[in-house]
Amino acid sequence: MIPINETAAGVTFAIKVQPRAKRNAIVGELGDALKVALTAPPVDGKANAACVEFFSEILRVPRSAVMIAAGQTSRNKVIRVVGISAALVRERLEAGGAGL
Repeated sequence: MIPINETAAGVTFAIKVQPRAKRNAIVGELGDALKVALTAPPVDGKANAACVEFFSEILRVPRSAVMIAAGQTSRNKVIRVVGISAALVRERLEAGGAGL
């Protein structure tokens, strides 16, 4: 079970991105991070944009509510989501296939 932190700035959790995958999916956990496969290449911010879109769909929030709080140029990132509780994030991640 990965840690999901709730602060005044929003809910945050760590991910590890695997770019150029066959499909966009949550593929498991790696330590304290969620392992996420994305089809986009890590070029010109395409993987970051795909990551934001992927989590906005899974969490059912607008894209503007999802941002990369840390790790813009790294495979290890911290995702921040505003306007949603940590409990709801966990519930929707589990429904999205994370198996947390």
